Amino acid sequence: MVETYRGAVYPWHCDHIGHMNVMWYVGKFDEATWNLLAAVGITPSYLREGNRGMAAVQQNIAYKRELHAGDTVIVRSGMIEARDKVLRYVHEMANSETGETTAVCELTVVHLDRATRRAAPLPDVTVARAREMIVEWPRS
Repeated sequence: MVETYRGAVYPWHCDHIGHMNVMWYVGKFDEATWNLLAAVGITPSYLREGNRGMAAVQQNIAYKRELHAGDTVIVRSGMIEARDKVLRYVHEMANSETGETTAVCELTVVHLDRATRRAAPLPDVTVARAREMIVEWPRS
């Protein structure tokens, strides 16, 4: 797993019962996603210049521990599977101070040709890089 995000929980991230609201977990996982994708070659310039896109088709989140205002977090990520047009990966968010896992997010994304609005093959080098980042999941 590689580090893909570091951040903090601010008071405005918290809901009426005092812990970080689910929308902020999703947002932090989304930021981690873009760092993970860049690590395999799916950078902003690649997407813009190639008229490509990435679309999430499935996302599952397990909430393990609450986070509160002032907590700092780290997200580590790894690939689960890399296919011709599809990537599956996992993010694990932890409280930076305690090391406790606070949430886990598994995603499946499809590489798109934005002109045709259809799935498109990923570059071979991207698939190869993603396969180098495959982690055992779920962990035993």
